[in-house]
Amino acid sequence: MKKNAFDTLQERGFIHSVSHEKELREALGKGPVTFYLGIDPTADNLHIGHFFALQVFKILQDHGHKGILLIGNATAMVGDPSGKSDMRKMMTQEEVDNNAREINVILHRFIDVKTARIVHNADWTRGYDFIDFARNICTYFNLAEMFSKDCYKNRLGTGLTLLEILYMPMQANDFLHLNNTYGCTLQIGGSDQWSNILAGVELGRKVSFANDKPRPLMIGMCNPLLTKADGTKMGKTEKGVLWVSRDKTSTYDCYQHFLNVYDEDVEQLLRFFTMLPIDDIKKMCKDNIVEAKKTMALAVTEKIHGETEAQQAQATAQSLFTKTTAGGRPDDVPTETIKIERGANIVELLALTSIIQSKRQARELVEAGAILVDGEKITDTAACVDKNKTEFLIKKGKKTFLRVTI
Repeated sequence: MKKNAFDTLQERGFIHSVSHEKELREALGKGPVTFYLGIDPTADNLHIGHFFALQVFKILQDHGHKGILLIGNATAMVGDPSGKSDMRKMMTQEEVDNNAREINVILHRFIDVKTARIVHNADWTRGYDFIDFARNICTYFNLAEMFSKDCYKNRLGTGLTLLEILYMPMQANDFLHLNNTYGCTLQIGGSDQWSNILAGVELGRKVSFANDKPRPLMIGMCNPLLTKADGTKMGKTEKGVLWVSRDKTSTYDCYQHFLNVYDEDVEQLLRFFTMLPIDDIKKMCKDNIVEAKKTMALAVTEKIHGETEAQQAQATAQSLFTKTTAGGRPDDVPTETIKIERGANIVELLALTSIIQSKRQARELVEAGAILVDGEKITDTAACVDKNKTEFLIKKGKKTFLRVTI
């Protein structure tokens, strides 16, 4: 007998909040349930937070439920104020639609597109007459209630625009539309979307009540945000956001990111990104946390970049820890080209790379003996690199490597 998807998600720590837990468990037990996840194309790529939410999507799919992936090329034109201290940068329709096309391609790597439906909310929003939208949808939203939600309340002191206020009714209308059109009964998303998701559930109830109809089966479920043991968001690297495309975050950087997480985070990440039995995960972490971390880093990288790329990244990492000279370096070490004269001062050179934030940090690291160039420790801030060479392997600390070409 197939396990209820709710139990699988709960066991592995994917459930943060549910609007109607009993109804959801029963619905997922009977199945199949039609559910949806929305992603706004505010960039032409997906980051690790999106990838985390897609794990929930995939688990529901694997249990036989029907997924809808909504690309929000209408809501992206407005901008979600959740978690923002200021209004998001406004994007043109061309920018949003281009991002939507790029994301559409990426999604094919992570979900079963043969059984999933991909929709764009611009298809039913851009042609919606504004007065009709205000009368048919916005009349069900009480501003006092909306401003009590964190996504709006935190912005009242810094400036909240009318445009941003429309975001919640727009997302709620998406759920209502998908419920009416495809029988979608469940919306999933990160816990930062809880207020917006509940708004869709409530909109369905209020519209039905106004039309003397029973409450439709519309349920919201949120997964926790992907955070580290210290409570901060996971997915930031020295180069910025951890993206899922290797042209923005290399496979090696992805592997290294997860290899370098806190020991306390390993069990959680194995729960999230593998389907290993929970007891096996606990035993692995207890017996040998280093090997458990390697297993986790490889598993996550395989899911994002594929088995071949992940194994190559692991081999590169292992090779770099045993080779400290310029010769014999693997080809997939992260590489940057910088503009500087040959024989440049080491501090000046380091400050131009992405792994060093400033000249001050470069000097501190050199003085602390934390910088190696082609296997040689540099401790003098007045030192210069070999003027006869145009390529160097820089090692910062114990785990960060970068090939620099002048």
